[in-house]
Amino acid sequence: MSTYAAAFPEDPDFPMAEVSTPWCYSHAVTEADSRGAGEYQLTVWGRCLQSMDGSVRELRLPVNRLAELPPPAGFAAAAALVLAEGAPGPRPQRVRIVEFALLDGRIRTVFEGSRDEALALYRLHGRTALAELLDGRQYRPGAVCAGCPYTAACPVLRRAPGLLEANRPGRTRRWWSVTNGRNHRACPARDQMRRLHLPAEDGIDRSAAAERGRALHAYLAERHEGSRPRPCTARVPEQWVPEGFHLPEQERALGAALLRGHAAVCPMRLVRDASDVRSEPRVVRYDTEAEVVVVARPDLLYRDDGVWVWREIKSTTRDRGARSLLEHYPQLALAVLLLAREDLGGRPGGARIELEVLRPGGADLELVDPFDSAIRAEAGRVVKDLVDPWIGDEDYPPSPGTACTRCETARWCSSGPAFPAAR
Repeated sequence: MSTYAAAFPEDPDFPMAEVSTPWCYSHAVTEADSRGAGEYQLTVWGRCLQSMDGSVRELRLPVNRLAELPPPAGFAAAAALVLAEGAPGPRPQRVRIVEFALLDGRIRTVFEGSRDEALALYRLHGRTALAELLDGRQYRPGAVCAGCPYTAACPVLRRAPGLLEANRPGRTRRWWSVTNGRNHRACPARDQMRRLHLPAEDGIDRSAAAERGRALHAYLAERHEGSRPRPCTARVPEQWVPEGFHLPEQERALGAALLRGHAAVCPMRLVRDASDVRSEPRVVRYDTEAEVVVVARPDLLYRDDGVWVWREIKSTTRDRGARSLLEHYPQLALAVLLLAREDLGGRPGGARIELEVLRPGGADLELVDPFDSAIRAEAGRVVKDLVDPWIGDEDYPPSPGTACTRCETARWCSSGPAFPAAR
């Protein structure tokens, strides 16, 4: 890759070579400790290089783009320990850890120093961070469950056999979300490239309108979270945009207008306390018949008089189209399938789905009854139309067309501009 070569030009006076085996730090204890372990091993991922004489070790970490803040101190300290003390090979005199942004070729040094300085950093930050990680007892179900060898014994990954109503199971266990289903329908290659976390073009993936939508969600999530959820009002702060988002003046003004419309339908008037609110939670279910871990992330779950309500919040400057709600917003269809199973608990038969659409002229609130037989049948059809082509696909071929000009992963595609011979 040209950006990589430009970021790390070869130095003929001090060449570096990639090691064949990544370094691994091992620590054996004389007696099994409170965790029941007799030995600990810690390794690193990324490009591992060293000088010809082994006196310098370097770890190059590929990332999509450099975050505003560097990695946590505990992360850098643990990686520095592996470089300073890991086998195979002689212990180095100096170590260096650097991030490399695949999208634009920028680099950032995470740590650089002597072996003693690396060990001192570990004693200061790494030991505590690793202990907290090892002693953690929190389960975090998500897409990673698809590749976890302990899925069968996991006490928190809930089973939902037949949820997707797929025509056949996949050959291997994989994960699926509505977003991935829509990506696959548009272009199988695009879906696969997003799953591989290849860098997306900021001008497309992070357009002004897309950033405004993310900023609105972040603002509302902050308002709806906390120990004392409070209803939103029409008094929107002039500087409402959350930290980390950068919007042009026109989008900031439009966002404020949309938030004022939200105040009329804010659901926080219906909740008692923080126990009744889940802002942007992950809802993860394992369809054992399809061999698919299903991941959904509603914008908000809240409890109204003992009934769980699934709310999706969208913002747009357009009028509603002719398509049905479930076809236009397939995440509502998946919500119907989940709630029709009484999946979230609460008072039986009372769960509902709400679609809040923020427009410059005000907010629209649509209700969807997951127990209506016609709605339930339509939801099953919408989800099946997304799942069935994906679940049998093992090649993920590109689907070239006019949409390629607005594809955020086109630079990595075999039919994209970087591979003219393949077209």
